[in-house]
Amino acid sequence: MDYTNEQRRIRDEFIEVRGTWGPAWEGILQLDPAFLEAYLHFSAVPWRKNHLDAKTKEFIYIAVDAAATHLYEPGIRQHVKAALGHGASPGEIMEVIELTSTLGIHAMNVGVPILAEVLEERGEPVGSELTEEQERLKRDFVEKRGFWNEVWENTLVLDPEIFAAYTEFSSVPFRTGTLDRKTKTLVYIAFDSAATHLYSPGTRMHMRNALDAGATKEEILEVLEIVSVIGIHAATVAVPILLDEMEQQGNESQSR
Repeated sequence: MDYTNEQRRIRDEFIEVRGTWGPAWEGILQLDPAFLEAYLHFSAVPWRKNHLDAKTKEFIYIAVDAAATHLYEPGIRQHVKAALGHGASPGEIMEVIELTSTLGIHAMNVGVPILAEVLEERGEPVGSELTEEQERLKRDFVEKRGFWNEVWENTLVLDPEIFAAYTEFSSVPFRTGTLDRKTKTLVYIAFDSAATHLYSPGTRMHMRNALDAGATKEEILEVLEIVSVIGIHAATVAVPILLDEMEQQGNESQSR
């Protein structure tokens, strides 16, 4: 691509600020350089404020891109590479992936309270009395995860088997991982608050946990700033398709 002076300036600034470049950005630069420059300024905010270190920022990108609600593979690869470049160990990145893999339990967090409401409508209230075994499971969760939230109450009563299995599954990074509790909670905030999930109960709970673990409001805001840029994936996925179709139509016109 032959750049205009304006396109070359934007490309150089993008590489300087974000430390990366690729075909998707090339296509956006070709079609709408002003849009790419506006995105650069938007996405650069947390990199100019720097309340979080670079490695932690990359963990946040990995969490939001790898979440089951998004699964943006190009971003996962880019940010895993960047995290390693900033000194992250494979074990730390694996821990971020393990934390992010818990997102699926929100089917229970959302669905079980609704089930409890429906049962109550039918005259079959769930009740709140815990058996001795359920009390033990609750203590085990608090010991391994370090908190309790009422969102788990109905699940513990109605389905103690899945509750116990989830406790074991979700506590692996707390038993074997090396990331501090604050970083773990910031990862949870990232995938809960993402536009592809917007799970407000988890966002609220993990913000409280993050503040309790020593996070500042500026650090939490920086997580939200990073997560807010995933809308650009509309362009990074669709623009190459647009360019391909433009080329196809051009080739078809020439062959007529």
